[in-house]
Amino acid sequence: MDLFWLIFIALVLWPNVARRLLEFQRQRLIRQLEVQRQSRVVVMIHRQETMSFLGFPVYRYIDIEDSEAILRAIKMTDPDMPLDLILHTPGGVLLAASQIARALKRHRGKVTVFVPHYAMSGGTLIALAADEIVMDENAVLGPVDPQLGQYPAASIVRTARTKSPQNLSDQFCVLLDLAEKATRQVEQLVLELISDKLPSDQAQQLARLLAEGYWTHDRPITVEELRRWGLPVSWDIPREIYALMQLYPQPIRQVPTVEYIPIPYRPAPRGRPTAED
Repeated sequence: MDLFWLIFIALVLWPNVARRLLEFQRQRLIRQLEVQRQSRVVVMIHRQETMSFLGFPVYRYIDIEDSEAILRAIKMTDPDMPLDLILHTPGGVLLAASQIARALKRHRGKVTVFVPHYAMSGGTLIALAADEIVMDENAVLGPVDPQLGQYPAASIVRTARTKSPQNLSDQFCVLLDLAEKATRQVEQLVLELISDKLPSDQAQQLARLLAEGYWTHDRPITVEELRRWGLPVSWDIPREIYALMQLYPQPIRQVPTVEYIPIPYRPAPRGRPTAED
């Protein structure tokens, strides 16, 4: 019975111990990056999580708590010190994303946003505020056109143009008014963020392209496109950032959907992959 209770207590305590160990490893790697780059490093990574015991999925996105935390981190950083933000997010609340973006824009020191995989919607707004965006060659950003509930604001506006005013309900007219305001506000915000990076006419054209629903909201925008538009984008992400991403694991599933031998490979003389020493 004593052995049973020891095993039971160990099983109950292990999730907390494992979480603390991950936190320690993350903090150590973040500090290593700060020393290497002589900067303040802030990490905002949104993963799908599960509630303890019950296993219900919890979807993470940019919210007010994120903006409060990042604003505090910026306040604790010398105005002339470089600031690095590691960003991995599907987007989120526009108010929170715009607060973060404007705070990064006001920071006097160089601001670099690292995107190892994707930063969509509100994440793209935050990336546009940086002095430099550093992405993996396969990473993507996305359009920032506002969404009203389940409908894109741009689609609401276009639908109204196909109907005569007398055929529009009062409820739809209110929705149309909100859609026009939201689109205009986001376009102005994008223009504010990129006006010092591009000539005026190019900045206005890009702001309209990103905010007015030219594409679907989940359309990926690649590194090559961003560079063609003239934005300050490179793809030399430090290897430590990939290592840091591994310390934010997804919840363990019963059967993994992707598997591989997790060690680097290099080509062998005979063309067969060989693990690195």
